[in-house]
Amino acid sequence: MESYLEIIGVKMNYCKIFICLVAFVCLSFQACAQDSASSTMGSSGDWISPNMGQVSSRANSDPGLAGMLQWLDQPVSNFPWYTTGGSFYSQAYNNTTFSHYTEYYVPFDASVIDGIISNPAKFNITQKTPSNVYYGAGIGLPYSQYASTVPSKTNDLWIQGATNWTQYVVSPVGTWLQLVAYAPIEGPAGFYEMIQTDATSSEYKTYQFNQGYNTMKFKADKVGRHMLYFVENSQPSNVVVVDVFAEIPAGSTKPVHTMSLSEQWAVAQSV
Repeated sequence: MESYLEIIGVKMNYCKIFICLVAFVCLSFQACAQDSASSTMGSSGDWISPNMGQVSSRANSDPGLAGMLQWLDQPVSNFPWYTTGGSFYSQAYNNTTFSHYTEYYVPFDASVIDGIISNPAKFNITQKTPSNVYYGAGIGLPYSQYASTVPSKTNDLWIQGATNWTQYVVSPVGTWLQLVAYAPIEGPAGFYEMIQTDATSSEYKTYQFNQGYNTMKFKADKVGRHMLYFVENSQPSNVVVVDVFAEIPAGSTKPVHTMSLSEQWAVAQSV
């Protein structure tokens, strides 16, 4: 019996030695992997995020991420609406301020507006489906992904562009924008507009909405921040924001208002 136990003890010792050798080999491989990572990481990352500071490939990005990156790659103006002093909105801006948003407005339109917007008309989404939708914070999604994830029983409001929809636009005063609203049911809806300068003013009017998608025109006729939304069946939609400024005429010798780089990154966060 004692010899049997001795044999068992010897085998257990060998097992312990084997386990230690396996652990040593694993640690050696881990050390080699870390050395390899550090040689490629250099000063562009850290151990929490080894890829920090490295540029990702736009071409290989997920479609939803690619839309967001495309938006973030564009220059974004920052207007200090929520700081003291409001003289910035009374200044005229050059066309580079509006260049990122030109697909969302037109300079002229013969439409007649009764109140805030033109009367809503039925909109056939299958005939003019947007490629992407952009939220105020700069997040972009392919429309197909947006349509498959957003509940169909919510009131939604968008600014329609030539190929995309957005919830934020900077436009010259006097231009026209096309809005698209989704209403789950047909019926009357209250449409609201709040305009902010150094003070705020608001307007309200009732419109008849069709079930599904509706289209209507909005004229950016006053300088200021225009915040638009509607309420149907006691359910509010999201808010769309249009920052409206005077534009310096092309070829004008008037001094151009420009913003520093530190002023150019936050409109999306302020919406």
